[in-house]
Amino acid sequence: MRRREVLLALGGITTGVLAVTAGTVRADNGHADESRHDGPWAKCAKACALCTIECNSCYQHCTGLVAAGHKDHAKAMRLCIDCAGFCATAAELTARHSALAILACEACAKACDMCAEECQRFPEDKHMAACAKSCRECAADCREMIKHAVK
Repeated sequence: MRRREVLLALGGITTGVLAVTAGTVRADNGHADESRHDGPWAKCAKACALCTIECNSCYQHCTGLVAAGHKDHAKAMRLCIDCAGFCATAAELTARHSALAILACEACAKACDMCAEECQRFPEDKHMAACAKSCRECAADCREMIKHAVK
């Protein structure tokens, strides 16, 4: 990814994070009890937004490692950037209670599982350990939101 593309992506993520943290989560689809800032939809949206940032950061970290010859980080690098995309979509759709949020969160949880599994292969690397932790939390919050949405 070129610098311009990264900055554009981060700009969209920042907007999503601000929307989520500013409390724009609404119960437009009848989930009145979930419009609070601590409900499962809001918690999921926040976790996804934070995971987007963590995965993008880890992607950048891995890019530097791969460029320095650490080819064993190439898979993590690709998974991080792909996972960030899933997380950003899930954050946005969940924050606005979209009818497609469940689909996005199912995909996000699976992407997070894969990213966490790869990043935790490098436990001595604090950056990658933080990414794995964020991905595990995001996946758990996505699955929790799905349980509440399906009721």
